[in-house]
Amino acid sequence: MQTLTVPGTLDSLSAIANYVKEAAAVADLDKKAAYNLRLAVDEIATNIILHGYQEAGRQGVIELHADIDEQALTLYIEDTGAAFDPLQKLSVEEELIKLPIEQRPLGKVGVYLAIEAVDQLLYERVEDRNRNTFVVNR
Repeated sequence: MQTLTVPGTLDSLSAIANYVKEAAAVADLDKKAAYNLRLAVDEIATNIILHGYQEAGRQGVIELHADIDEQALTLYIEDTGAAFDPLQKLSVEEELIKLPIEQRPLGKVGVYLAIEAVDQLLYERVEDRNRNTFVVNR
């Protein structure tokens, strides 16, 4: 699939969601897997926009690219925001999930949801770019 490049703003979330839906359809993912992938990508893209760009006082773009083969749909999100490895938040969010619901803060578990929603979520910093890789088995 072609790469999608959008501004690193909240207004881009709709275009990102549409790209993910299209990739899931081309990969012939079932409805649950497609929904989960969209949820995972939305959580990470929102974090990139809010924390990597807005809170860091930066501007930039978000690039999405999907590769589809017989085994999986692999979707890459790259940005030039502040370095952020979402996997480092996992242990904190796992502890929040264990709390009784009335003690949990609103939100704050998006990375946990993203990781649980796909078969694999990887992060790497490549030069000045963050790369999040989502893998969904077909």
